[in-house]
Amino acid sequence: MFWVLFLLVAWAGVLVSCTLLVRSAAEAAEPPAGPVTVRRPGELTRCEAAYLAGGPQRVAELTLVAMEREGRLLLAHTGWATVVDPVGRDALERSVLAAFGPDGQSPIADVRGAVAAAAPVGQLAERLCAAGLAIREEVRSGVSQGVRAVCGAALLVLALCAAALSVPGGGTPARLVLCWFALPLVLALACLAMAVSDGLQHSAWASPAGQRLLSGVDLADGGYLTAVAVRGISAVPDPGVRAALSCDDRALIPRQRGH
Repeated sequence: MFWVLFLLVAWAGVLVSCTLLVRSAAEAAEPPAGPVTVRRPGELTRCEAAYLAGGPQRVAELTLVAMEREGRLLLAHTGWATVVDPVGRDALERSVLAAFGPDGQSPIADVRGAVAAAAPVGQLAERLCAAGLAIREEVRSGVSQGVRAVCGAALLVLALCAAALSVPGGGTPARLVLCWFALPLVLALACLAMAVSDGLQHSAWASPAGQRLLSGVDLADGGYLTAVAVRGISAVPDPGVRAALSCDDRALIPRQRGH
């Protein structure tokens, strides 16, 4: 009966991890403490929709695409960006321009990272969190940790089950041992399934209220930039721009001015 000790450890790991995930998910679904202004899908700005759909990186990508569309940035397929018009029209554009070097050229991945961490994006996030439309960083982190903990607990159950089956003697049929270990495993997998169905495995940026607003955004009427805000760079029709934004840290040769 030594395998029972393995079973108890498996149950403990699953119960603790599932409790952590459920508690974090409940915090993510909680309404904000203060008064909430009712918003309609049409009242979301593109930057707000971008943040709710993809977080700070999506806001940075939207700003880069908007500036490229107006001819104020050149985005090369090599993964480098070049400044054409050095005048920013709002705080986000000024944060983009500030991320470039003195020669007006920089890898797109560096610019995107700098803009995502800049104050304008942080202020946008704070406004959305205060309105109950976005999930705060600490809550997203807790959900992500909960998902990882449940995944680890499921693997622990499998490992302990294998260990229990390898223990000699005891007289307990292997089928019975497998059935007992199947119970905590099913609980862990069910908890993960609920997380997947709610989108929590991705630590969604939007709260339930924010997700409802996003689902109501009319992409047909919103235009090209609205599609980019909601769907990301996959909605960019220009394959060269799409390749430029997909380069990440694989930028090759800087694109020269005038090319």
